[in-house]
Amino acid sequence: MKTDVQLKKDVTHELEWDPSINATHIGVAVEDGVVTLTGHLPTFAEKQAAENAARRVAGVRAIAVELDVRLEPRHQRSDAEIAAAIETAFKWHAQIPDERIQVRVEKGWVTLTGEVDWDYERHNAETTARPISGVVGVINKLVLRHRDAPKYIAERIHDALVRAAEDEARDIRIDVKGDTVTLSGSVSTWAQRTAAQTAAWCAPGVSRVVNEIRIAI
Repeated sequence: MKTDVQLKKDVTHELEWDPSINATHIGVAVEDGVVTLTGHLPTFAEKQAAENAARRVAGVRAIAVELDVRLEPRHQRSDAEIAAAIETAFKWHAQIPDERIQVRVEKGWVTLTGEVDWDYERHNAETTARPISGVVGVINKLVLRHRDAPKYIAERIHDALVRAAEDEARDIRIDVKGDTVTLSGSVSTWAQRTAAQTAAWCAPGVSRVVNEIRIAI
């Protein structure tokens, strides 16, 4: 098990290793495996990259992101320009139903509303909006269209987890109530926790996933 000192060192090195991040602008603190990132960054995309870098480090149990986005002059855009750029990006993305998504921008904050069929469409919309110049944050209010969940959905999700990693699947519990899936248990890495959540979202009829899986240390 890594100590907090070792974990801080590893997260710092991972931030420095990623060429899309200026690690000199980021402070790292660790307590009981929980990583806190602080500082000021010039774009929302870099903020997201920093969070993703911290998640890649083995031993991280949770992340608190206290990073502010302070746009440099070359990244500043009007709200109208940001909205137009996002709508164009959505139209060119084959896996985003742009005709069902409304984009609102206020002081660089992007709010997405509307109804989509799958969580991956909701996720794609958010990740496409994040790197647009001028964006300082994204609020994703997209909802999934209601569909009846098929029978034996827990077994289907479990089968998907087994296909990905049989050993890890043994330690994950799946509880289904209506269209809500709750995952619990433990895995050894953040990537495995995320993979389990993704598998649950792929099940038809699921409109909410509660991920209570712990990172074992």
